[in-house]
Amino acid sequence: MRAFGERARVEATVHVTGGATAVLMGWRASTIDVDIKIEPDDDRLLRLLPVLKEELEVNVELASPADFIPPLPGWETRSLFVTRHGSVNFYHYDLYAQALSKVERGHDQDRRDVAEMLRRGLIQPQLALELFARIQPDLHRYPAIDPPTFRARVEVTFSNLTPHAPT
Repeated sequence: MRAFGERARVEATVHVTGGATAVLMGWRASTIDVDIKIEPDDDRLLRLLPVLKEELEVNVELASPADFIPPLPGWETRSLFVTRHGSVNFYHYDLYAQALSKVERGHDQDRRDVAEMLRRGLIQPQLALELFARIQPDLHRYPAIDPPTFRARVEVTFSNLTPHAPT
């Protein structure tokens, strides 16, 4: 973040997601890659990525939950501020969007990440269910998603859970 922010010459917002969020929030020690969404989509910013990947020996991918599931209403306002370096503000991409996209993908690490978000009180089951209901009509726009399977995973993950107090 520091290296990117120091070299960016335009105002920008970067949303980190996936393993980067897990590492920054402290429930994982490492991640294979750093998934980010950059706004605005500016060539000057994008050209920094290969240079930084090489210098820092880190894999950076342009990916966010909205690449895999419909964007959740209000995701921007639920994104959590991390820091500012230079002209760039860094945020965690909305944790509800991250959780739902992880539930849809269903890998073991994804299930552990969602369980940790719930355990830490970072997401509340009822709101996750409500947000899923809001995007359900748009699932047809994502042909890789099997809506009945996704719905079943969401219900198993978030139903019959009591809200967790923040730690």
